[in-house]
Amino acid sequence: MIATAWNNGKHNPSGAGYGLKLAPADRDAYFSKRWKSIILELPYRGHWVKVEINVAKKSFWDSRCRELINKDIGRWLIATRLAPWSKGRPPRIEIEPLGGRRFGVLGFAAR
Repeated sequence: MIATAWNNGKHNPSGAGYGLKLAPADRDAYFSKRWKSIILELPYRGHWVKVEINVAKKSFWDSRCRELINKDIGRWLIATRLAPWSKGRPPRIEIEPLGGRRFGVLGFAAR
C-alpha cells in the first residue's frame, strides 16, 4: 500500500505532528477496528526502528483523517531527509503488511 507523508502544518523538529496518511480502501483492507495499536517498522541505517502507533481513535476511522501519527515517524522522516517537504509535495511511502498488527516500510514510492 502507498501512504502519503502528513504534517499538521507546524513541521516541528522534534517529530511531533508528523504521520502517514492512508487511503480509505487500504485502511479498511489491512487494519482492524479491534486493534488498539499497530507496530510500524521503519528502516534506518541498516536496522529497523519499531514504532507503536495508536489506531483506537475515532479520527483514524473517519472519512477525513486516516493518519498513522507518532513523533517517531516524524523523527524518521526528518532523519531520512524526507521532511520537511515542499508545499504540496509530501513524499509517498510504500508500506507492507507483515502479519497481524505489524507493518513495514519498504521504501519510497514514485510520484
